This record gives sequence, C-alpha cells and structure tokens, in this order.
Amino acid sequence: MTEEQLFKNRHSLSHIMTMAVLELYPDAGLGVGPVIDNGFYQDYDLPESISDELLPKIQKRMREIIKQGIEFKKYEMDFDKALDQYKDDPYKTELITDLKAAGEASLSFYKSDWFENLCKGPHVDTTKEIDVVSFKLTKIAGAYWRGDEKNKMLTRIYGVAFANKEDLKAHLKMLEEAKRRDHRKLGKDLDLFLFSEKVGPGLPLWTPKGTALRNVLDDFVWKLRKQRGYEKVEIPHVTKKDLYETSGHWEKFKDDLFRFKTREGHEFAMKPMNCPHHTQIFDRHPHSYRDMPQRYANSTMVYRDEQTGELHGLSRVRCITQDDAHAFVRHSQVSEEMLKIWEIIEIFYKAVGFEDLKVELSFHDPNESEKYLGGPEVWETAENALREIVKSKGVEAEEKPGEAAFYGPKIDFIAKDAIGRTWQVATIQMDMNMPERFDLNCIDENGEKERVVMIHAAIMGSIERFLSIIIEHHAGAFPLWMSPVQVRIASVGESHTDATLKLVNELSMQGIRAEADVSDATVGAKIRNAAKSKTPYTIIFGDKEKEGEDFQIRVFGSEEGVVVAQGDLVKHIQEKVLEQQG
Repeated sequence: MTEEQLFKNRHSLSHIMTMAVLELYPDAGLGVGPVIDNGFYQDYDLPESISDELLPKIQKRMREIIKQGIEFKKYEMDFDKALDQYKDDPYKTELITDLKAAGEASLSFYKSDWFENLCKGPHVDTTKEIDVVSFKLTKIAGAYWRGDEKNKMLTRIYGVAFANKEDLKAHLKMLEEAKRRDHRKLGKDLDLFLFSEKVGPGLPLWTPKGTALRNVLDDFVWKLRKQRGYEKVEIPHVTKKDLYETSGHWEKFKDDLFRFKTREGHEFAMKPMNCPHHTQIFDRHPHSYRDMPQRYANSTMVYRDEQTGELHGLSRVRCITQDDAHAFVRHSQVSEEMLKIWEIIEIFYKAVGFEDLKVELSFHDPNESEKYLGGPEVWETAENALREIVKSKGVEAEEKPGEAAFYGPKIDFIAKDAIGRTWQVATIQMDMNMPERFDLNCIDENGEKERVVMIHAAIMGSIERFLSIIIEHHAGAFPLWMSPVQVRIASVGESHTDATLKLVNELSMQGIRAEADVSDATVGAKIRNAAKSKTPYTIIFGDKEKEGEDFQIRVFGSEEGVVVAQGDLVKHIQEKVLEQQG
C-alpha cells in the first residue's frame, strides 16, 4: 500500500468514526479531525463525558459502516452559502471565516452517505478500500478547541491505522512496550524526578539521583566541547524585551514568553533561548581574525509558557535546560567548525546507545519567506554550505523545506530508539541573520570589518526531553558510565555495616557513584532491590569481603558476574566508563 493510500484510509476512518459517534450523540459538535503519525483523531463537543470503555462499541459500528461500501463524494461550496448553512455551528463558522480570511478561493466538503463535513481531503473512493481489521481506536483525551486553553475543552478520540492486520499488531505491541518504558513511570520508580502541584505543571523537580544523571551527561558533553576549544559562560534568566526585539524573537514568540514589568515600568521576560545573550558576550570588545573562532558553552534553563494541555512528562515542559553552545566564526571557518560539532555528536550518541543517526537538512520554505529572517540570498548561501558539509561526510541527508529555524537552516540528527521510534535529537544550526541584526564583526587581515557567522550547537537540546528519550530507550537500565548509581554495596549483616559504609565513602571520594544498603532486609531482598533499581553493579559485602577477598560483582541484566580484586575496583569501573564513552 502506498503512503498516499494509507493517508486516505486514515483520513476516511476519521469521518467513519464521526458517523458512529453521531449515531450515539446526534447533536455533537465537530472540531478538527486530521491524519497524524500512524493514525488519526477527531475532536467532539459532547453532551457528557465518555471513557475508553465506549471505544469498542464505536469501533464495532465503524466496521459495520465500512462493510457497507459507502462512497466518499467531494463537492465545493462558496463561503457565503457555507456560512449561511452552518450559521448555527460555531466550530464550522469559525473555520470557514478563517479560511476566507486566508484567501482560499472556495471550500471543499466530503459526503459519505448521510454524513457530510468541511474537509480538504483526500479520501478513499469507497469504504471497501479499507481493511476492517487494520485499525483500532486507542484512547480518549481532552483537547482545547484549536489548542487554546481559553476555549472549550473538547473530547478527542484517537485511532491508529495501518495497511494490514500484521502492521497494526506490530504497532500495538510497540505501544505496550512503550507503556512499560514510560519515562514518567520509570522516573518515579527509579526516584529520578517528580512534579509537584504546589510548584506547578511542567516544572519538574530533580532528586539527587536524577540530578546526578543530568550532571553526568552534561559533564560528558562539556568534556567533548572543552577538548575542541569551547569556554564556559553564564547569563541571567531574565532580560529586557529590547534584546529579543533586536534578535527577532519578540515578534515571533512574545505570546509564548513569561513576561513581567519591573516597578520602574520596564518590560522583561524569562529567557526562552540563550543565543541573543551570547551575542552580547561576543560583542563586548573588538575581535581580530586571529581570535576567531570564539566558542561559548552554557548549560542553562530557558522558559516557555506552554499550554497546560500540551505538557507531557519531561517531553514537554515549561522550564527547559539547554546544553547550548555558540561558535562565532569567519565564513572560511564554517565547515571546519560544524564538522567538529558533528564529531562531538557522533561520540556522544554512540556512548548513550544511539550509533546510527539519520541526518536531515532543515531548510526554509521559499513560498513562506515572511516566516524567516533574512533575504533569499542569505538563505541560499547558508543552505548550500550545509549541503557541502553533509557531502563531505559522505552521508545521505533528506532535505526538509519549511523545517528551518526562523533565523537559519539546520543539520538535524534523528535517532531510533530500542522499540523503533524515531526522535530528533542533536542539531547544528548556521545563522547569518543574528550577526547581521546585532552587527557582529571581526577585523580581517586588512584591518576591515568582516561579518561573522554564528553557529548554534545543541547536543542534547532540551536535557529534559532528551532524558525522556534516553530513559525509555534503556528502560531505566543505564550503562555503567551514565547510571546515577554505578555500584551498590549491600551488607550481609549488622557486623558488616561499618565496613560497607567505609567502602562506599572511599568509592565516592574517588569519583565513583556508590550507595550502601545496610538495611535489616535479607540478602535476597537486597539483591532484588538492587535489581529493581537497575543498578549496574551490586556487591554483597560479608565476612569474605571484610577479610579482603575479591569482590564478586553482580552485573544487572547479565547472568555472569565479574570478579575484581578489592584494590582494583575503582580502576575497573573507571576503565569500563572510558570504554563505554568511546
């Protein structure tokens, strides 16, 4: 089955589902119902709350409708007639009015038996084209009309659909595995992070173990950056709006910011990104061509006023920690500098368990130039430069028009996790617009001003979002080098408590993340608790260990242990860490 046919199937299933829902609730209001990854959804304004228990009934009726072989027929209608026909339907009226304002020539509708709906299409010619066992309704959720929390909350019904029963079965199996790996559940089970109603939604709090995990990853990125000439900088969490007006962010994102006024009447915002601040550090004094590149690294939080209904665990939060870095370079240095960042990405993602990264080129959409800063010549120059860099690496890269940042094109890296899902992770962005807007230069060999290029480099991007991915990829069983607790020492009895605590302290002093279990639990229970916490190494400390005999290390996920002399434990762990980091 082609992607086009699968799209038609999914879109048509959204209409068929609506037919089944309207039989149950004839007066239901209809929101939007698009095709999404792997399926579809439809929003409804229903007279009562419904639960997932209703889904099998709706699904059964959908299959009955499909077997009838109903045709989908398209027709067009002018705006005035449509507005008159749907004057009592606030949802249709709003959509039609917006389409008219956008300059659409006419409206398209699709009719299937007694049901008709405003829709761009496309759809199947007849429901006979749809396999009745290739789809499943999956869940019910709340969704604000048009994504605006000021609007009414609607009922959204989700479904998945595939070309055949086998593909559906494989997807449902993946969903079950995803549920088992859900970072929100594992974050609680492994005591990594939490959310507090008193603090507010989308604002995670990090426990000692979760903070250790964050720091280990960030420290590794910093180590790789430091080796390539980066220097750490720090910036405040608030700024006057003037900075973002100059950068262009205010016009684009002012409605997404946490904004406030000072007692003196100045308008400030919690920073939603770091790049404009870094321009000011670069511009603090003149730079000779001999000083270039200038490289700044800064892991710091930024803030976005996300809608409550769109928040999801660590995947979508209101405070985002960016492992941000910016290099200010000459045009002749762009390729070399971006390849250095690419090297960091390859090393880091191999270490965290993603070896084969797909590469995409995110370019601007020339048909919507108003969305971007800078003229067509600037974009053409930047995009051609990225093409050459990808070519020099000998990799294939899909070009994605319309996916660029508003200030410049990007090289995006896509990872596939343990259960087959793909995630956009690292990104390298070339920015010729910010230096133009802030008048950033260096002095060239002839004593003349030379406009610089700004390169944005995020390895993890949002550390919160990255951790949601990595927790689920490893199902919480992190490799030794990044695990918040690398080794757990469990005492056999009370007579071993002091020696166990002393060993943990000695390991900690030498940089090993160790913890003790000196509880009254049995040895068997301690072993099970260590496995439950997914600790990479567990050592049972008893009489033999107290007398100095070799450590018998239990390795999580392996039936084979490791025997290490007590004096070699630190060296063994350090060597394993370096081996895993590559």
